[in-house]
Amino acid sequence: MAASRYRRFLKLCEEWPVDETKRGRDLGAYLRQRVAQAFREGENTQIAEPEACDQMYESLARLHSNYYKHKYPRPRDTSFSGLSLEEYKLILSTETLGEFKEMNKGTWKKLQEKFAPGSPEGKHTAWARALPRPRT
Repeated sequence: MAASRYRRFLKLCEEWPVDETKRGRDLGAYLRQRVAQAFREGENTQIAEPEACDQMYESLARLHSNYYKHKYPRPRDTSFSGLSLEEYKLILSTETLGEFKEMNKGTWKKLQEKFAPGSPEGKHTAWARALPRPRT
């Protein structure tokens, strides 16, 4: 029985798309990693809780098949912001989120990173240490 569970999870992993714009945060990549951990011995893996395993598979299969999207259709494909799906994908990409994170850093933090001892400019950190620390 463990062999059939393993094959079902493998099939689900093969069908689940990987979004390359979400490196390190993609659900498909995470799913593959977790299946590999859970079934270390492949078809010979002993499953401690078969009911929980089956329930997990069914839940993931419903997500993959868009079961809830079809069961509860939306009248319009819009959101409160009015952005399109492509605009959301662009905003939520790892590169864009990294740019937002960089924009939100304060000037003090940027200077600290620029003149940190490990950086090539690290020789010039004496003046940075003499500056007063910002209040938090």
